[in-house]
Amino acid sequence: MNDSFNDSQYDRNYDDEVCEKEEVVKFGSIAVPVFFSVVITLSLIGNILVLVILALYENLKSLTNIFILNLAISDLVFTAGLPFWSIYHIWGWLFSKVLCKIVTFIFFTGFYSSVLFLTIMTIYRYLVVVHPQSILIPQRPSTSIYISVVMWIISVGAALPSLLYTTIVSIPHKDNHSLGCEYQDRLWKTISVFQQNIFFLVAFAVMAFCYIQLLWKITRTRSHTRRRAVKLVFSIVAVFFLGWVPYNVVIFLQVLADVGASSDNCGASIDLDYTFHVCRLVAFSHCCLNPVFYVFVGVKFRSHLKSLLQRLVIQTRAEEQPVRMQEISRGSML
Repeated sequence: MNDSFNDSQYDRNYDDEVCEKEEVVKFGSIAVPVFFSVVITLSLIGNILVLVILALYENLKSLTNIFILNLAISDLVFTAGLPFWSIYHIWGWLFSKVLCKIVTFIFFTGFYSSVLFLTIMTIYRYLVVVHPQSILIPQRPSTSIYISVVMWIISVGAALPSLLYTTIVSIPHKDNHSLGCEYQDRLWKTISVFQQNIFFLVAFAVMAFCYIQLLWKITRTRSHTRRRAVKLVFSIVAVFFLGWVPYNVVIFLQVLADVGASSDNCGASIDLDYTFHVCRLVAFSHCCLNPVFYVFVGVKFRSHLKSLLQRLVIQTRAEEQPVRMQEISRGSML
């Protein structure tokens, strides 16, 4: 697996007394599980709410809603791997090799699908606003299903090397060793990081072009609905990239550091490891942030959420009413 979950970056110099990284390992074993616990809880609550609201209140024939649906599923897929990585950072890898492959595969599938659906959402919004008469705009609801299936196939294909080439390895420490879940071959580790960065940069270039055109177009229109739609998608995309850009830069630098590793740059290596921890925590929080933007930026979603909460309150009161009547009846008989 790639350096994103490679604890060996903490320990690769443990056999060299000059570079001691025990403090970095301790920091990761505390910060990562605590932060991931919060992210997992918020992601499950928020994304499940998104799915419920889409099912109850929205038209799922809408291409935008289909993409939001898939994005929520993608976030939940990504979230599914976080509990295992939390345990990993406390005790090392405690599970089977098969589960190591599956969890790593789930992580990359969630990452790549998020990038793809955010990209396709941006392209669709660009076409609707800038080229409303374009023949490229899907006209039939079935088209959105076909596009979604293709996006998931590409995501699974991009994540497939992690399923094939990750395994359980021994990670040496100064006085003992622990088990890790990662790519056994350094070549595949490097390929994975380069693939992740190239994928990310291509998506960033496409989205940057689309949003430059979008911003130029909406400054010349008075359509508040169109501006709100663009604002929502832009907020989601902007936060995603602001979170993931530092992380992708750091894992790329770690590959370069591995190639030229020496005891002379121990201080820089330790600083890079701390930076990696912080950047990863920020990047992985993306799976719980999208529902927040739906609430604060999306007017329709906020209205649907209010209706859902009112519906739950009314239903709860209706269920409590017979119980209260029975208590009153029993009290009068006494």
